Amino acid sequence: MRDDAQDLQEDLIRLRHDLHRQPEIGLHLPRTQEKVLEALDGLPYEITLGKETTSVTAVLRGGNTGGGKQKAEADDGQRPAVLLRADMDGLPVQEKTGVDFTSRADGAMHACGHDLHTSMLAGAATLLAEKRHQLSGDVVLMFQPGEEGFDGASYMLREGVLDAAGTRVSAAYGMHVFSSLEPHGMFCTKPGVMLSASDGLEVTVLGAGGHGSAPHSAKDPVTVAAEMVTALQVMVTRQFNIFDPVVLSVGVLHAGTKRNVIPESARIEATIRTFSEASRLKMMDAVPRLLKGIAAAHGVEVAVDYLQEYPLTITSEDETHTAEKVITKLFGERRLARWATPLSGSEDFSRVLAEVPGTFVGLSAVAPGDDHDTSPFNHSPYATFDDGVLADGAALYAELAISRLAALANAS
Repeated sequence: MRDDAQDLQEDLIRLRHDLHRQPEIGLHLPRTQEKVLEALDGLPYEITLGKETTSVTAVLRGGNTGGGKQKAEADDGQRPAVLLRADMDGLPVQEKTGVDFTSRADGAMHACGHDLHTSMLAGAATLLAEKRHQLSGDVVLMFQPGEEGFDGASYMLREGVLDAAGTRVSAAYGMHVFSSLEPHGMFCTKPGVMLSASDGLEVTVLGAGGHGSAPHSAKDPVTVAAEMVTALQVMVTRQFNIFDPVVLSVGVLHAGTKRNVIPESARIEATIRTFSEASRLKMMDAVPRLLKGIAAAHGVEVAVDYLQEYPLTITSEDETHTAEKVITKLFGERRLARWATPLSGSEDFSRVLAEVPGTFVGLSAVAPGDDHDTSPFNHSPYATFDDGVLADGAALYAELAISRLAALANAS
């Protein structure tokens, strides 16, 4: 499998660079969809395009039907199926890497490696088509837009991606590259909670404007907003268990137009990450209560919008073990690291894992020889990802499908 994947490496690099030069943001990625369809052209996939988004769902019918019960199930459309997912969208980041295939789209960049994910899954599509006779079931390829804050997975779930093969997939696998954290080429797994839940907070403090020289004649929303920012941090340390962490970071704090004018309002926006459903629910109650109390104490009004975004990414113990066995089989034990603690990033692949058993695999795309502790992290305008991992990612995607389908067929 590794040799076959390596034979595709130059094609995968060309596709990745082409995607990187033309990043698209959100749920509608027409040029990206076109490139994926070109990569699948001529391969024996049943392709469905998204109705609400530019998603691509591709189903490959395996040729290894065997005999007896397995053949009967294949004839009835009930044989096992597995899903492989790649996200395709970029970020609103101005690229500053200086690579020769730098983004040509002003203010947009593949700063999170989704161009690699898409290319690796396209490579896996070719490998699986070539090894179709080895598949003891069907494979669903999920090319998903809108992961970066647009909840693209929800759209594909509503449109039936889990049942695209005619029967619900028995397992789902996703992969994500990193531009730091681990040395080049390391695959990373974690059973259970792997990534945090993500929620958004939008706060508008409504006061009464006035002259900066006479704050007593106004209701200053700026000082109230400043107190809220500090109080939120204190609340986290005093109301939540340090062994079940909560991360709250204010990314927007805006008020006013001129230094001697007290404005009418002030705005706060924050991201909230939690690692248990209990803490997530507690934050949903505690944050509005705190902010409304501070506003009342100062005699101003406050509007609080607590936005539920992505749930916890929770991987299956069994499917994680399956992935680990495939990784060590293909690449050896030295290429595998099991994380002891989850990451505070979030993913809408969590929605898939909430529906079917599966796992999520990290892959370090740090350049060989670079210091993974100091390399710019994902979402940085300086984040770079090494092309050298493309063939390995494609091989892992393909082998996961072949191995898991064989196990499912044998179990039946």
